[in-house]
Order: sequence, then structure tokens, then C-alpha cells
Amino acid sequence: MPPSSADLPSWADHANCRALLRSGSKSFFAASLLLPPRVRDPACAIYAFCRLADDAIDIERGRLAALARLRERLDRAYAGRPFPISADRAFAEAVWRFGIPRTLPEALLEGFAWDAEARRYPDLPSLHAYAARVAASVGAIMALLMDQRDPHVVARACDLGIAMQLTNIARDVGEDARAGRLYLPLDWLAEEGIDADAFLAAPRFTPGLARVVARLLAEAERLYTRAEAGIARLPLNCRAGIGAARMIYAEIGRAVERNGLDSVSMRAVVPKSRKVMLLAAARARSMFWPLTGLREPPLDAARYLVEAAVLAAPALAPARGFDARVAWLVSLYDRLERRDRLPRAALIRAAR
Repeated sequence: MPPSSADLPSWADHANCRALLRSGSKSFFAASLLLPPRVRDPACAIYAFCRLADDAIDIERGRLAALARLRERLDRAYAGRPFPISADRAFAEAVWRFGIPRTLPEALLEGFAWDAEARRYPDLPSLHAYAARVAASVGAIMALLMDQRDPHVVARACDLGIAMQLTNIARDVGEDARAGRLYLPLDWLAEEGIDADAFLAAPRFTPGLARVVARLLAEAERLYTRAEAGIARLPLNCRAGIGAARMIYAEIGRAVERNGLDSVSMRAVVPKSRKVMLLAAARARSMFWPLTGLREPPLDAARYLVEAAVLAAPALAPARGFDARVAWLVSLYDRLERRDRLPRAALIRAAR
């Protein structure tokens, strides 16, 4: 349902969302600079909503209450009555405008619930299931923001999201362990003689752990490669931004490797100068992403997200031709004008 005129996001709301992205994910923010504004602004809105949701689970003491509050925020956003928060107003406008099915943000909240219960993952498929919820869901949303509903393109967007999440896990092994969380596949740890409980009690780097991290980065690299065919099918003015995200996050994995795969006592960082080089490389490569593997089936864990995204339809389709763009703009300006008239009408009533 579309937000009411009073609930439309303002320029300040969008600026607040961009600020959250800039402070919360320097890598994704850098990549977003190469996206056209029609995609960058709603992408920032999605990120801001997700970031505040994640922070609520991490920071608030009552995690069950925090999850209930998040579901209420989601209810209100989809009803067109968002809370008076910049991220929620921008998110509500984006989900209506682009027809984002509720299945996708619901998956994200489910992943946050798994975080809250400190769930562990017995094998790689179960870790895929977690990454599908917290990252492939966002990849599918990004595909919709770029007006991509081809199931193969959405599947590759999910691959990219999962690859990025696996890279984050490989980078944050020590940080997560010190917070009482363990995302590495338990069967891989057992093969290296690493007891999960003992590791959480006293996280330390070992050659066996290095081999586990290397396997995780190899799986991420496999999915980055699969994702490239999806980048090749994106609108030309979107390829550089998404390609930059793929290249910068993969570089985080290379930084982990340069640290000897020790992500317990060290945190891998991609220097700003290197990010600038990768941004330039992504722009130069926009015409040259390969199409090989486009029709690979989605990972089992992400299949339901792909199906939900493909069946979704935007309320209005501003990216599907001139007439639709005009219809959407007329609707938007009408709602903005009515919103601007509200304060004046209230003043007139008060003066009577």
C-alpha cells in the first residue's frame, strides 16, 4: 500500500539514510557511488532499514521484544503507515514503488532472529540458509530496484549476496567468537579437530582454523564468479556499482589471505586507495562481464527468495518505459503537493 502524503520521505530522510550507509558500510557505500540516483536512493533506504533492524537486535537487551518491534515496523511500512523514522519512511516508499514482496524483508528478520539465538550451523548448506536470509534477500531486493525480475538474474544477485556474507564471516571469526557467535560450519571445524565450545571460550588462531577460513573464502569466490553473469545482464548504468561491490568484497577476502588467514587476532581492511582503484576497474569493466553460467540454478537455500522476487510486480513501473515513468512522477508530485499543503491547512484551521 502506498504511503500517505504525510508519510512520504523527505530529502532529509534520504540524506539520513545515506549517512547511515556511509558510516555503517564503507565498502558498500563506495560501490553505491557508481549507481544511478534512481537506484542509489532506494538502496540506501533498504540498507538504513536493515541496519537499524540489525542494531536493534544487537544492542537492545530484550531481543524478543526487539524482534516484535521490528515486525511491527515491517507491518506499518507495508501498510503505508511507517513509523516517523527516516529509514522507515524511505523504506515504505521503496517497497511500494518497486513492488518488493514481503517475503524478502521477512527472510532478513528471520536471519536476525537466528543471530539473536546464537544459532550454529552444522554444515555448509545450513550456513547457506543463514546467508540467504541476511544477504541473498538484500541481493534479490537490489535486483528489483534495478527492475530485474528474470529468475536467472535474481539467482545471480542472491549468489552475490551470499558470497559477500561468507566473506564477512571469514573476516570476522574472532570478533564474532568474542561476542559468543560462531558461523563456521561445525563439520569443517570437527575435521580440523577444533571443538566449537572450546574455541568460543578462548578464540585463538591455529593452522586448522586457517584451513577452515580458506575453504569458506573458496566458496565465496565460487559464488562471486557465478554472480558475474548476473552483473552482465543489469542495466548498463548499474553494472559498475554492483561490479564494484563484487570486487571490493572479494578484495576483503584477499586481505584475509594476506593476513595469513588469521581473522582471530587481526581484522582485514581494504585501504581507501585500493577501493578507489577497484571502483575505476569496475567502471572500466562494465561492458565485459561474462555471461557464462547465467542459467545455473539458484542455491537451494535461495530458491524461495528468487521465486518470490520473480512473482512480484511493482505498483507502478517507472523503469519500464516513458509512459510508466510519467505516471509514477505525476503520482509522486501529486502526493508531495498534498503533503506540503497539510501544514498550511492546519494553520488556516487554527486561525479560524
